[in-house]
Amino acid sequence: MAQKSGQLEQQKFSCCICLDLLKDPITIPCGHSYCMDCIKDFWDAEDQRRIQSCPQCRKNNIMLAEFVEDLKKTGPQAAAADHCYAGPEDVACDVCTEVKRKAVKSCLVCLASYCENHLQPHYDAPPLQKHKLVDPSKNLQENICSRHDEVMKIFCRTDQQCICYLCTMDEHKGHETVPAAAERTEKQKELQERRQQIQQRIQDQEKDVKLLQQEVEAINGSADKAVKDSNKILTDLIRLLQKRTSELKKQIRSQQKTEVSRVKELQKKLEQEITELKRKEAELEKLSITEDHTQFLHNYPPLSALSESTHSSSINIRPLRYFEDVTAAVSELREKLEDILRDTWTNISVTVTEADVLLPEPEPNTRAEFLKYAREITLDPSTANRFLVLSEGNRKVTKIENQQPYPDHPNRFTTLFQVLSKESLAGRCYWEVERNGGVEIAVSYKNIRREERKKECEFGLNDNSWTLDLVSKCFRFWHKSIKTPVSGPVSSRIGVFLDHRAGILCFYSVSETMTLLHRVQTTFTQPLYAGIGLFNGSSAEFVKLK
Repeated sequence: MAQKSGQLEQQKFSCCICLDLLKDPITIPCGHSYCMDCIKDFWDAEDQRRIQSCPQCRKNNIMLAEFVEDLKKTGPQAAAADHCYAGPEDVACDVCTEVKRKAVKSCLVCLASYCENHLQPHYDAPPLQKHKLVDPSKNLQENICSRHDEVMKIFCRTDQQCICYLCTMDEHKGHETVPAAAERTEKQKELQERRQQIQQRIQDQEKDVKLLQQEVEAINGSADKAVKDSNKILTDLIRLLQKRTSELKKQIRSQQKTEVSRVKELQKKLEQEITELKRKEAELEKLSITEDHTQFLHNYPPLSALSESTHSSSINIRPLRYFEDVTAAVSELREKLEDILRDTWTNISVTVTEADVLLPEPEPNTRAEFLKYAREITLDPSTANRFLVLSEGNRKVTKIENQQPYPDHPNRFTTLFQVLSKESLAGRCYWEVERNGGVEIAVSYKNIRREERKKECEFGLNDNSWTLDLVSKCFRFWHKSIKTPVSGPVSSRIGVFLDHRAGILCFYSVSETMTLLHRVQTTFTQPLYAGIGLFNGSSAEFVKLK
């Protein structure tokens, strides 16, 4: 069978006049191909009888006669004058034998590429005019089924691949199949939607970049004005305040540099993302104009939702009061002289460092984002009630029946089974507690009472602490003795997210996913400490987060 196929293939590329492989082949209007010299010699001999016909089918018509005349006039000269030879990067003509010319078109029916000379029959011969011509392609063989050697004109939606008609009868039998052209049409619609999304993202982020540039200018102008005004006020007290003036100036400039750096860093990320989006859009545009359906589907990338932007599509800016509060604080300093210098200098420093430019960063949404703010927390033995035992490097606390001989300490909880962390919490922090039994997971100011009445000491029953407790298989949130029922999946691990500066406190149920149990929006006026309260037979451990 293979031998027979090989013979047929050889006959296909053989000249029936010289019986050898085609040399400088040419296809005449009836569709048969010959060596250029062979057909010319044949027709030269026929000229004596004034007959021009095909040696195989013997067709003799006006079109063939005109073709012979054109060949006599232009054939040798055109061949000699054609210097468009194929280079390493070009698609070569599959018909040229000695010196390959550049292909100008590829035929998806013949699965061959043709130079301008050898393409002409596809324009002149009616049987060839129906063939699909596309821009020259080096990948025509990818249109052939490797198993059946047939053109792949069908798309299997079940397996998401191009197949031939024979594939539909065996390994793809019963699958959902459509013509490749039909699938291309559907994919083209999706591609256009994807491009529109990218274009919209580019427009939104270009607006954000412009807005951020304006912010840089506004920050610099506000900072310059704050320096100027503060310098003028403090000049009147230069003898007494010369040292403080220098410190304030350095602090403003330092914070100015920090804020400008933050904005420029975000601006740079957005510009990089815009560049990447433009690159992707260009690739999709190039793919969208591919004429070869199979090549389109072969190179078509799996569609997925666009990744989240580096920043929100609309950046909101706080009112233009970045450093003006510094000026007000300095004016107050001038009025109260030495007393204000001693008592209020800390307030001035805090005002400078809290000159926010952008709104607070979005809260984390995934566990991976929360882990960026992970804090390692250990418990302070000097605060632990005597019926609590610390272990695992002071990360775990267990309620026991026997009182421990802990020394007296003013920070120790004496009436309630509670303990505070050694570390204070500021900025953004995230930690997780693995619990066993009934527990209270809290944050508290350090000045919470330790020895007095229950209401003054217990987490959540005063204005110094906030707590989530699990009792009888249900969650409750407490603050200022106000109880709030909390719904959500009960899990052994609880995640806590704190944004001290923004006044945000969140509790999450952590399992395979994170579920928000309760969120607090308030104002924290002091550093916070993590706290644990236990019931009989319970324990809790601060998890080491990687």
